[in-house]
Amino acid sequence: MLVKRLASACLGAMTALGLAGCVAIPADKTAPAKSALHGAPASLAAIGAADIRLARDGWPDANWWQAYGDAQLDALVARALASSPSLDAAAARIALAQSAQAHAAAEGGLAAGVTGSANRQRYSGTGLFPAPIGGSWFTEASARMETRYDVDWWGKHKAQVAAAAGDVQARRAELAQAERALAASIAQSYFRLQGGWAHRANLEQRIAAQREVIADTVKRVAHGLAVDDDVRRAQADLALLNRDAAATDGANVREREALRALAGGADAADLMASLAPRALPGSGPALPSQLGMELLARRPDLQAARWRVEASLSRTDAARAAFYPDINLAASIGLNSISLERLLSLPSRTLFAGPSISLPLFDSKLLAAQLDTARQQRNGLIADYNEAVIDAVRAVAQDAATMQALEAQADQQQAVIAALAAQQAAVQRRVDAGLAGRRAALDAQLALLVQQDQQLQLRHAQALGQVALIHSLGGGYQSVPAPALTTNP
Repeated sequence: MLVKRLASACLGAMTALGLAGCVAIPADKTAPAKSALHGAPASLAAIGAADIRLARDGWPDANWWQAYGDAQLDALVARALASSPSLDAAAARIALAQSAQAHAAAEGGLAAGVTGSANRQRYSGTGLFPAPIGGSWFTEASARMETRYDVDWWGKHKAQVAAAAGDVQARRAELAQAERALAASIAQSYFRLQGGWAHRANLEQRIAAQREVIADTVKRVAHGLAVDDDVRRAQADLALLNRDAAATDGANVREREALRALAGGADAADLMASLAPRALPGSGPALPSQLGMELLARRPDLQAARWRVEASLSRTDAARAAFYPDINLAASIGLNSISLERLLSLPSRTLFAGPSISLPLFDSKLLAAQLDTARQQRNGLIADYNEAVIDAVRAVAQDAATMQALEAQADQQQAVIAALAAQQAAVQRRVDAGLAGRRAALDAQLALLVQQDQQLQLRHAQALGQVALIHSLGGGYQSVPAPALTTNP
């Protein structure tokens, strides 16, 4: 009875000391400013992924590039997503994070194991044990099953598992970001190449028309209707067009090689060999009618940053919980005997059960340093998230403004094309009636071709701008919603 009382008194004293020590947790003087929304930092509450309301249902689609109806583009993106080393590396990081999560989960809860041992030993004849034990050989054998249960009163292990789960979600979002970025890069490179080919085709038409201008000018000089300087000016204009054609050929070769590398290098040789010019898209995926802040919640890079913040908050909770006593329950049952023949007999049984407590009384400086490190890492990740939100808003605003400006320019350019086409038709009628010379028709044709090339450039810029805006808005990414962010003092 006295032993039980002493054990109870010791356990009570240890618990009291532990609870007394756990109140000395350093105050969090660097915590971010909080808003009234769930105690979350103000800028973190600006975008919530849990309740997304799209301006148009179904946008954006995960495979947004298929809306262009271009089989060549679809094949290039599919090949790249299937064989990109960068995506393989991102997938490997997910697997590593999942392993870390499994390890963190396995460290808590109930653990059980079986141990066994056997040894033969001669006891000293002049030692502690007298004869017949002293001076004799004995074989000691034991078999024991042990169990341990981590009570996790203060949530330390739970916070560690939550932090590991946040890392897994962040890695998954990073993989999605890599996929969206790769698809956008391929689409833009493909449209740049198609735009370059279209520009080259327009140059061919202008070169052919300019050669006719030179031939017509030579005839006019022969009849005394023009001078040699007119021929030289026409030849200079042709040289300029040929120079632009050579530059365009070089740019197209460089863009083709860039597209080949994006699509998989040598693995995409068959696709690149069959690549043919196609008209630039007049339209692509239908964009939302309003670009609300809630759409930014679909950006995988923002989701990755949000999950990293969530993981850091859980690590901060785990560092705080380390100031509290660590209580575990342990038990074992087994057999022990100095005779193999009697090992399995009932008197050889052993049994143990009891709690264990670890009190952080003399390592408060280390715990405080660990907690401060976790808090500073949390603050840095929150700052990174806030900066990412600002950059995302800026990118979307700039891309949207670019698209609006391009649409306005395209409307005006169409009016220019219509006017020049009408003028060319009128000139051609005068030529057919013998009221104007061939040179007037060629000049009208060249003027129209120049403006048609400008229209191609605008359509090219619109295609690139649309892809950039889709990428800025997340490109159809769907994420597991991150929980509401909270901070503990």
